[in-house]
Amino acid sequence: MGVYLSTPKTEKFSEDGEGDRLRYGLSSMQGWRATMEDAHAAYPNLDSSTSFFGVYDGHGGKVVAKFCAKYLHQQVLKEEAYSAGEIGTSVQKAFFRMDEMMRGQRGWRELAVLGDKINKFSGLIEGLIWSPRGGDANGRIDDWAFEDGPHSDFSGPTSGSTACVAIIRNNQLVVANAGDSRCVISRKGQAYNLSRDHKPDLEAEKERIIKAGGFIHAGRVNGSLNLARAIGDMEFKQNKFLPVEKQIVTANPDINTMVM
Repeated sequence: MGVYLSTPKTEKFSEDGEGDRLRYGLSSMQGWRATMEDAHAAYPNLDSSTSFFGVYDGHGGKVVAKFCAKYLHQQVLKEEAYSAGEIGTSVQKAFFRMDEMMRGQRGWRELAVLGDKINKFSGLIEGLIWSPRGGDANGRIDDWAFEDGPHSDFSGPTSGSTACVAIIRNNQLVVANAGDSRCVISRKGQAYNLSRDHKPDLEAEKERIIKAGGFIHAGRVNGSLNLARAIGDMEFKQNKFLPVEKQIVTANPDINTMVM
């Protein structure tokens, strides 16, 4: 069976909720994958005037999707641009921040705790040895201080995740997308795209991939990944002479802002 099941898991997890300004519903299904690799975040009251929703579609494992669901909205709040009302800038920086946070000792330990196997146990033990676990934050914004330790040179996960985030403040909607998860808005029964799939064959993506030293084979980056943008996938982000937005694969999101 490999990473796929012989029959799909069709049980659905659904929930709904509401905040001061809106109501929401969500549903997820594992499908053919051997494990559930996707995650979501729904915060109708991110602050007194803002709602946050995120969909994270993992590939190669679930840890990056779960990491994003746990931390990305916190980092949006933490950015100085957010306080200045620059939501697009704050969410773009939060996407890049996910890759930074998943490196090193603390990133390794947090991913181990969120993951299926490694080291779920050893990750807990390391948490006791080196510092309190990140999971004990109880929703507060995490400073993510540097930790020295045996995994300080950990370059980050080889698995990854898309990220499609919608932030609503008053009558403004900001959508940030990296990968091929999609955001659609309905107006009077008509669907309108608010995101674009980042596939390797797109001209702009192909140009960046090749300039960064990668190649495309059978529609996949280096013959492996069928996405041109994602959080994680650190093996494609190792060129020390290039900024983060010009790596073979980048977490740089498209930002789309509109009035609702």
